[in-house]
Amino acid sequence: MSERKKVLVVGSGGREHTIVSAIARSPSQPEIFCAPGNAGIREEAQCVDISGEDIEALLDFARNESIDLTIVGPEAPLVAGIVDLFEGEGLKIFGPGKGGAQLEGSKIFCKEFLCRHEIPTAAFEIFDDSEAALAHVNERPLPMVVKADGLAAGKGVIVAHDRATAAEAVKDIMVDRSFGEAGARVLIEDCLTGSEISIMALTDGTNYLPLETAQDYKPAFNGNVGPNTGGMGSYSPYYSLGDPLVQDILDRVIRKTVEGLAQEDLPFKGVLYAGIMLTEDGPMMLEYNARFGDPETQSILSRLKTDPLAVFEAASVPGGLENLVLEWDERDAVCIVAASGGYPGSYDKGIPITGIDKARENGEPDALWVYHAGTGQDESGTLVTAGGRVLGITALGENRDAARAEAYKALESISFDGLHSRSDIGTTMAN
Repeated sequence: MSERKKVLVVGSGGREHTIVSAIARSPSQPEIFCAPGNAGIREEAQCVDISGEDIEALLDFARNESIDLTIVGPEAPLVAGIVDLFEGEGLKIFGPGKGGAQLEGSKIFCKEFLCRHEIPTAAFEIFDDSEAALAHVNERPLPMVVKADGLAAGKGVIVAHDRATAAEAVKDIMVDRSFGEAGARVLIEDCLTGSEISIMALTDGTNYLPLETAQDYKPAFNGNVGPNTGGMGSYSPYYSLGDPLVQDILDRVIRKTVEGLAQEDLPFKGVLYAGIMLTEDGPMMLEYNARFGDPETQSILSRLKTDPLAVFEAASVPGGLENLVLEWDERDAVCIVAASGGYPGSYDKGIPITGIDKARENGEPDALWVYHAGTGQDESGTLVTAGGRVLGITALGENRDAARAEAYKALESISFDGLHSRSDIGTTMAN
């Protein structure tokens, strides 16, 4: 019998739990590690007490454990160059190099890349001086969008419907430096209107393979009102992969992006995520992510029938996707996020969570998952909240309504003080 492969997943959220759970379904039954992981991941993998941003320590661990494949979940290690570091030591790793990760790490780099490769996007201006940016705010048509250039944990984008809000955003980012050096420069752009679609594709640097589509819900409250969050839920599919609109996006955005990165000698292997607004003038690029989206991943990977480990391995090798075909569960998936009270603002941690086992028992086998995001254990071993988004309850169903009903039924069994979720996931458009 051949030796089991060793896989390291980097990260600690719902996306990483989904990846771990997917890999655990692999027929090859790999040995799975996760750094640092969370309380739910601990049930399916060996958690390692190393921060996802401590890339040198992660390298040491991967070398010492003879890890066969590392899969990077969050963006910060990618932007910091973990892929270049690992590949420099001959270690296989899923994700783009530091150069390609700039698509997410710098909104200004992203915009300039879009312009160089004639990929449609909103009109914009770049500022490294707050006074110039504030002057521009008084001239640009409303509404407008103010963005911190660097990584800001999903909070560095402010949609301003009045000039006072836009000016406050500039001051917050550039003067008060709420996001540190990520706010050294800002981008101010026109506000696009329409419906958003998330298109994710695997790429090996040359070939690309689209994943099933999904839509996620950013606003905190029903009816798409309230502050933006990291995502309060998702469903898949949104459009079918064969839809002419999706094919047009793949050709005009994904293909041109993969080709453009190759032309600029920016190696990009892993997941290319395109956030796109469907406007009256056609699809327009909003942003790239250099990794799986969250909580779209919960809905998408739960539907993947092809051996997940084989998929990740193929996308980690130049040319590895050339002959790969993905098989999908035809059922719909819906993911509902159970968040801490107060999220995305301040919230308490360490609140006991109950009912997860009951939720699983009442769900259909292989059609219901409770993915942990912000969870931990207290000194007594009790499961407690440890973040803003706590759980992602994800169910499959014959159609979206059936999947939604199963997910909400499972959510009814789960409890913690202050639990907040939207009740309209899967019934209304996400925007």
